[in-house]
Amino acid sequence: AVLDLRLAHLDTINLPMLSASVALSAGSAAITAPVAAPGRGAVRAAAPALMDKSGLEGFAKELNPVVGYWDPLNLAELNFWGAGDDATVGFLRHAEIKHGRVAMAAFVGYCVQSNVHFPWAPFNSIPTNIAPAEQWAQLPEAAKWQIILFVGFLEVYSEHSFILEKYGQKHYMKGGKPGFFPDFDTMVHPVPLNL
Repeated sequence: AVLDLRLAHLDTINLPMLSASVALSAGSAAITAPVAAPGRGAVRAAAPALMDKSGLEGFAKELNPVVGYWDPLNLAELNFWGAGDDATVGFLRHAEIKHGRVAMAAFVGYCVQSNVHFPWAPFNSIPTNIAPAEQWAQLPEAAKWQIILFVGFLEVYSEHSFILEKYGQKHYMKGGKPGFFPDFDTMVHPVPLNL
């Protein structure tokens, strides 16, 4: 079944916010310079799966020579859960990637929440001209728990060694690739969504 998303009433669109969003996106496209494709034999070196703080410093300088390595809280020097420097760096790299993905999804959701909504209950009873926090407060408790449990399922699915081994991966604190999320191809029932 196709989701029937419809725009909210056109008189409730926040035109200043929409104008600012369009202007910012157009401005960012204007300052992005075209990048030449690497030469035929050029291959970018892959980051080592396990690295300690010194490897992280070199990797950061390679990725961004201007900023380089920047860890104002000295988190890479901590030994999380007594697992060693390599596991700590793997945890921090994975957490940074995961939080970046969540922040991007939240930004898109925040921009769209006033203009797009589902036309069925309970969503059709929630006004679109209020803040996202108010919209969350008006959701039924069962809907909130469904969202929280689904996010929990995604966490368990992406961290489970049984699933990771099917893709030839290891946990990111044990030498696996930080930021890796397995497809849903191993599910019993087919799932068309792959993150």
